[in-house]
Amino acid sequence: MVETGRVHPSLVLVLLLICVLMQSSVNALNDYFDFVKGVDSEGDNLEADDAALVYSNVSPRSALAFAVALLAAAFLLGVYVIWVAGWAPLAIAVVGAAVVFAYSAGKTPISYLPIGEAVSGIVMGCLIMVACYYSLTLTFGWEVVAWSLPLVLQIGLIMMTNNTCDIEKDVEAGRRTLPVLLGRPKSVVAYRCIVAADYLAVLAVVLAWFSAGAVMLPFLALLSLPLAMNVWKCPFDQASRIQAMSLVTSFNAYMGCTYCVCILASAA
Repeated sequence: MVETGRVHPSLVLVLLLICVLMQSSVNALNDYFDFVKGVDSEGDNLEADDAALVYSNVSPRSALAFAVALLAAAFLLGVYVIWVAGWAPLAIAVVGAAVVFAYSAGKTPISYLPIGEAVSGIVMGCLIMVACYYSLTLTFGWEVVAWSLPLVLQIGLIMMTNNTCDIEKDVEAGRRTLPVLLGRPKSVVAYRCIVAADYLAVLAVVLAWFSAGAVMLPFLALLSLPLAMNVWKCPFDQASRIQAMSLVTSFNAYMGCTYCVCILASAA
């Protein structure tokens, strides 16, 4: 809206649904493969409403079919996006779908490697944003990649939260995630650096491209400090996993809204 002065409501809604469906698909696939490999159990501090295979006697085959159906639904909705914006978004979607499967499936899934945070951040934070921006504006510039940096960091934080809390569980499962390699003390330090980098990324992008909206930054930063401090103090161990995931998703939602407010204020 800031760049073009217009909004395409139906396309925005379809793009949002595609993002939700693809995210739901990768979550369902990850839960499926973790369950069949014996990684998830009732002793892993999982929320009952977020671990249906563990607590609700759901058929693994049904879960796999559901995950594939979610991905198929995303591609069917993508037909509308292709009709409006051409074939470019499809190319990005194919890459995203490949990562969805590679993240959890295969002999050596991405989730078992120390690149999970980077891959998920780049795909969900950058590629999805680039695809959506192109679909809505039919233009592309490398500055769009720079604009995605705060989102890349925020998605990476979610993965870092999960993997840091699950270090002991992942060691038993044979995973070599980044926190497993670093150990918890260094992982917590790295985590705090990413939180600080997220603030700096929002500041840098707003000042460089949307400077008129920078007037909102001091107020929004002050309001976010209590939430940021709770994230900062979290021990990120197995016992605090549920709390940690709640904190990071709340922090991301707040930072995302802050980013949007600053960009919108730049055009006010």
